[in-house]
Amino acid sequence: MQDRFKDFFDIPVDNLFSTPIFARHIKKKIKSKNIICVAPDVGGTERARALGKLLNVGLAIVDKRRPKPGKSQVMNVIGNVKDKTCVIVDDIIDSGGTITNAARALKDRGAKEVYVYITHGVLSGEAVKKIKNSVIKNLVITNTIDNVVKVKKAKNIEVLSISSLMGEAIKRISNSTSVSDLFK
Repeated sequence: MQDRFKDFFDIPVDNLFSTPIFARHIKKKIKSKNIICVAPDVGGTERARALGKLLNVGLAIVDKRRPKPGKSQVMNVIGNVKDKTCVIVDDIIDSGGTITNAARALKDRGAKEVYVYITHGVLSGEAVKKIKNSVIKNLVITNTIDNVVKVKKAKNIEVLSISSLMGEAIKRISNSTSVSDLFK
C-alpha cells in the first residue's frame, strides 16, 4: 500500500481502514443471520470481501456501467441476494446515485433489507434526499467528513466516529508497534 503514495510522501504512510469499525457495528446492530456483503462495483470487491471475512458471510457484486459521467446503471447482480440482508460497503459516497441504484437492484432481486457502510460521506447536492427516499434501511458513514448538520433530519443515516481507530493508530506509531495488526 505504501508504494501507492511514494510520489507524494518520503515518509512511511499507513492506510487506516474503517472495516473493523464497520464489522463491530454490524455485529451489534444487524440481527439477521442471513447477511451477505455487497460490492457496489467490481472495483470494491476486495473491500467487500474483507468485511465479509470478518463477518464470516458471503459476497455479491453489483455489475454497473456509467453511460455518462455522474450517472450509473446497474447491469447485473453477481451472487444470490434473495431473502438476504445485504450490506453494501464502499469507500466514498458523493451524489448517492450509484448506491441508491445498487440498493434498488438488490431489492428488485429479492433482498430482504439493504444497509450501506461508507468511509467518506461527501454527500453533495441532493445526496441526503436521495438516501432518505431510497430503499436503504440505514446508511452508515464515518466522521472523516463533518456531515452532522447535513444528516441531522435523515432518520436512515448514521455517523460513526473513527476516533478510537485514530487514537489506537497514533498510540501504536508512538510505541513503534504494528499499525497493520489493527486490521487482522
